[in-house]
Amino acid sequence: MTAAASSAPCRVAVAGASGRMGHMLIEALRATDDCVLAGALDQPSSPGIGLDASAFLGHASGVTITSDLREGLKNAEVLIDFTRPEGTLAHLAVCAELGVKVVIGTTGFSDAQKAEIARYAEKTAVVFAPNMSVGVNVTFKLLQMAAKALSTGYDIEILEAHHRHKVDAPSGTALKMGEVIAEALGRDLKECAVYAREGVTGERDPSSIGFAAIRGGDIVGDHTVLFAGTGERIEISHKASSRAGYAQGSLRAVRFLAAQRTGLFDMFDVLGLND
Repeated sequence: MTAAASSAPCRVAVAGASGRMGHMLIEALRATDDCVLAGALDQPSSPGIGLDASAFLGHASGVTITSDLREGLKNAEVLIDFTRPEGTLAHLAVCAELGVKVVIGTTGFSDAQKAEIARYAEKTAVVFAPNMSVGVNVTFKLLQMAAKALSTGYDIEILEAHHRHKVDAPSGTALKMGEVIAEALGRDLKECAVYAREGVTGERDPSSIGFAAIRGGDIVGDHTVLFAGTGERIEISHKASSRAGYAQGSLRAVRFLAAQRTGLFDMFDVLGLND
């Protein structure tokens, strides 16, 4: 490979190109030098079909939004997908066939669907994380450290808030927080999670991890983990004011995939936080 070829920008396709996250990703791609928009996908019912993907920016990218998956991927090396589980899996099947790498920010997958992602990752490289924000993933690391230090005498509650349009609860990020904490404590989240409280619930089980979800307005994403002890409480929070952080984290995942051929990775891999 020549130096000129090696410095060519990575060609990226965006799924859900007409949506809020799609727009943020396209704007981020336009602002970077080492990645370029190479494909734009959306559902057949989307009003954006047939339009230039950057029209909302007042700029012509030369990439037309299409519902034809293979057409949208034909020039792409990586697909970034923040859609719905069923759509993401359909996209991933074709990407695995074509050798297109995938960054998955979609949430709400079942255990069976996660296993399906792992199988596709045997054929192409995948970064799969419930939250692509660099800040959120650093927060995961802080929670891991805090859980180990506060393993006894502290009750753990996870609170999250999102916009009225979010369809899954608790959020994928909140669940990942619970998984990180449970693993650090040697617990199984499936056994200790409490997702709802109503009526006479009895005393709190000290080994439980509680979740509370709020939906309303245009909240981008707020997450707080409360470690409540006797005489003190520790709160570790991350609050997103825009989706820009998710887009920038996604581009870091795209850059990480440049050196991978196959395999399933997460943002800890991308950010070097597994040590």
